[in-house]
Amino acid sequence: MTALDDDRLDPSAWRICAVALFGALLSQLDATIVNVSLSNLATDLGVGLSTIQWVTSGYLLALTLALPLNGWLVDRVGAKRLYLWCLASFTLSSVFCGLAWSAPSLIGFRALQGLSGGLLAPMAQMMVAQAAGRHMARVAGYAMLPVLLAPVLGPVIAGSILQHASWRWLFLVNLPIGALAIMLAFLILPESHTASARRKLDWAGLALLSPGLALFLYGMERTNQTTGCASLAAGVLMMAAFIRSARRKGDDALIDLRLFRGKVFATATTTQFLSNGAMFAGQMLIPAFLIQACGRTSGEMGWMLAPLGLGMMATVPLVGALVDRFGVRRVSSGGALLTLAATLPLLYLSSRGLSLFVLLPALFVRGMGMGAIGLPSVTAAYASVRKQDLPMATTSANIVQRLGGPTMTTLCASFLSWKLGQGGTDHALSSAFTGAFVLLCGFQALTFLAALRLPLRVGDVVDVTRSDGEKNRATHT
Repeated sequence: MTALDDDRLDPSAWRICAVALFGALLSQLDATIVNVSLSNLATDLGVGLSTIQWVTSGYLLALTLALPLNGWLVDRVGAKRLYLWCLASFTLSSVFCGLAWSAPSLIGFRALQGLSGGLLAPMAQMMVAQAAGRHMARVAGYAMLPVLLAPVLGPVIAGSILQHASWRWLFLVNLPIGALAIMLAFLILPESHTASARRKLDWAGLALLSPGLALFLYGMERTNQTTGCASLAAGVLMMAAFIRSARRKGDDALIDLRLFRGKVFATATTTQFLSNGAMFAGQMLIPAFLIQACGRTSGEMGWMLAPLGLGMMATVPLVGALVDRFGVRRVSSGGALLTLAATLPLLYLSSRGLSLFVLLPALFVRGMGMGAIGLPSVTAAYASVRKQDLPMATTSANIVQRLGGPTMTTLCASFLSWKLGQGGTDHALSSAFTGAFVLLCGFQALTFLAALRLPLRVGDVVDVTRSDGEKNRATHT
């Protein structure tokens, strides 16, 4: 299941990584298909967009509730069994979504789907890290290519389904994909059991962290409402209480906060938080600009965004070789700088008007830059912890990364709404989007500065980790 001790990579690692990432592909493709279909679902089910958006928000909140359980469940049942359970549960709940009889039932089934979907991505990352070892950037770069197809294929698949079949097939399409993934995982993935003693679940930490994250995400999306502000404040207080409790409990806590004492792990997760947040904020702002300010249809907008996914597909398979040659810091910071440079043309478009000759190349280059940020920082984060700490490190990194999306998206959306509320003229519309793109450029600049603090190479991570481990860890293998 692991990479060889020398510089060679065990050939079985490729098969393990491909199967492990099948779940990530299933989850990502499902999320893309559903997100672009919300307006159609609202019409078919006879509810407003403010109600049907909980098909996505409910999934996100349930996903957040499940994330902190990842490390504990891996310790208890093993990676393969947990992964099979998540795939089966996700596929079955997809069938329930397809059989939903109303908007509330669909929202409830999507929340059930989120409980298992929340573990698919971190489980896939953990198994890839264990199988590839120090070769993770090279292996994951190729293995994640199908996952990158989801943002490109998702809108096309959704449009075809809505045009030729019932909306129910938006969810039922997961049945054959999920069945294939379960069969391959059962046949190919090796059994894995932790050699350490089973830990007791930190119920107090779970009661603080999971609802705290959910309330934080709920409040961040509704800061203009009293309930949203109250939820945000309650979420912050509960997470602060969890941090205090986790520091006192040490390795008995739900999440071992000592991981963040290491400079490399803290820097890598900060880079992931910023890059993921800027990516999601851009995915919200650019479509809104094309539709509201440029008058394009949803169909036209979908094809215009295709260069973004194509740019990521062009870069990600090369990231491993680039990291081997130039190092983690140069590749990740170079990708962040390229993303910033490709975001600047949006300021020109928002003030001068749409030009496809400017937009399409800029989106392609932006996709190339975004594709080069994540994998090097993830590689550095996982290389900085001991092998037995990978489940805990995966959970921690995913929580931090996922918080970036709703945090920065809400900030950009709130700023845009505030600017749009100042006037209804064409100039005010242009000014609002220009200001929002300036804010997005600021987030991209912060990502670049964070990536500059990453270690130069993976070998440097190992050396730093060993010295940090002697100082900060109370237990050793």
